Amino acid sequence: MSASKEPSPLVRGLSLRSATALNMIDMIGVGPFITMPLIIGAMGGPQAMVGWVVGALFAACDGLIWAELGAAMPGSGGSYRYLAELYGRYSVGRMVSFLFIWQLSFSAPLSIASGCIGLAQYATYLWPGLGHEFLARRLLLHLPGLGPIEIHLVFTFATLTAMAACLLAIALLYRRIERIARLSGWLWAGVMGAILWVIFAGLTHFNSARAFTFPAGAFNLSHNFFLGLGAAMLVATYDYWGYYNVCFLGGEVEDPGRNIPRALLLSILLVAILYITMNIAMLGVLPWQELAATARSGERMYVVSLLMERVYGRWAGDAAALLVMWTAFASVFSLLLGYSRVPYAAAVDGNYFRAFARVHPRHRFPHVSLLTLGFVACAFCLLRLSDVIAALVVIRILLQFLLQAAGLLLWRARNPQAARPFRMWLYPLPALAAIACFIFILVSRRDFMREIRLALLLLVAGLLVYLVRAARSREWPFRGSKADQPTLPASLPQGD
Repeated sequence: MSASKEPSPLVRGLSLRSATALNMIDMIGVGPFITMPLIIGAMGGPQAMVGWVVGALFAACDGLIWAELGAAMPGSGGSYRYLAELYGRYSVGRMVSFLFIWQLSFSAPLSIASGCIGLAQYATYLWPGLGHEFLARRLLLHLPGLGPIEIHLVFTFATLTAMAACLLAIALLYRRIERIARLSGWLWAGVMGAILWVIFAGLTHFNSARAFTFPAGAFNLSHNFFLGLGAAMLVATYDYWGYYNVCFLGGEVEDPGRNIPRALLLSILLVAILYITMNIAMLGVLPWQELAATARSGERMYVVSLLMERVYGRWAGDAAALLVMWTAFASVFSLLLGYSRVPYAAAVDGNYFRAFARVHPRHRFPHVSLLTLGFVACAFCLLRLSDVIAALVVIRILLQFLLQAAGLLLWRARNPQAARPFRMWLYPLPALAAIACFIFILVSRRDFMREIRLALLLLVAGLLVYLVRAARSREWPFRGSKADQPTLPASLPQGD
């Protein structure tokens, strides 16, 4: 776990267009095509659109945090780099950044697996036999001080399909970043084709009475309303996430001080417009009662294919399934690309296992990190999609997003003169709003402690691993911290 020097810098080969395309295919992915029943079921009617709108505003607030940090620290690693600088590179920041990489070893494969599972669910529309269950197990672990942790395992032919999609993404990413940038353009075209066709089909067959028929008391601000909003925002947060993907690739973006904030905020704006329009269009064709029943049963989650079949016939349902599978794969591709750079950056810095710092001798990318995250994601394809989404969001909020938002406020106070190519608009209101929304999502759900226990388990395990490692290498807190000022370089680095 000692430091390993990078043989040569990564290549800054991503333009603004390529970075925005990668962000958008990461954000859209399979999420909006499978999670609409979950949001409708959480809020009990078409008032679930509130969740989408609030989720977009929330993404914009958190996106401004990422934009400022990404422009100021434009190297590979994203939150790893930010947390180390925000909390002190040679003191608390070293532990906090290590804990981020530790949780990423679980949350990144969960995110990748969610796209693979969604792809496989649409494959069952084309080939229903893929859904046949060979194994379904419920594991219940009782941990002292934490309580029960519940895990559901499912194995079907669709599980094998999800694993195969992950392996294909690994194979396609085994090449230079310039070729990947060109490939991302083709993937982006398929993503846009899928979502625009859904919007067109919904709006041209729109029934306003069906879309806006609300149940009694839909907007009563009761305890149940806020419980439903919390659950809906958890899913909407998952669907919008990905706007920060460009920050993990900061060391490979051209003119990062300008292009990282632009790609990030532009992708949030465009995807929010697409999401809200698409979901209104779908509600005008598919009754919300049917969508809520789908959420309760956990079956027939391929809602886009159902919509297209109802409007145009079975051929359209099949075509929509193929387009959504393309979109899901594009998301898996983008996620695996971005996340594979994070353990690499930590290993180069000497704060993670040395093997992750290895760069492919010919194609110049971190191949050990790519392979490790990809194979762990294959294993997570055995989990249920709803469990994957909930665990992913809660772990990330507790062990990454809250720490990062609070860290920005601390950094601003401690380093008022630090170079900031992009400054958060209306500071500090977006950061405070993001923190409030994160806390609301964590606690405003039924059985919210289920995923929090899992996050706490990861936190405790990560602390133990870090302390053992720090004691052996005599790092903080087992020796005095070094002077850590200034925490940012005076000028922007041009490579890692």
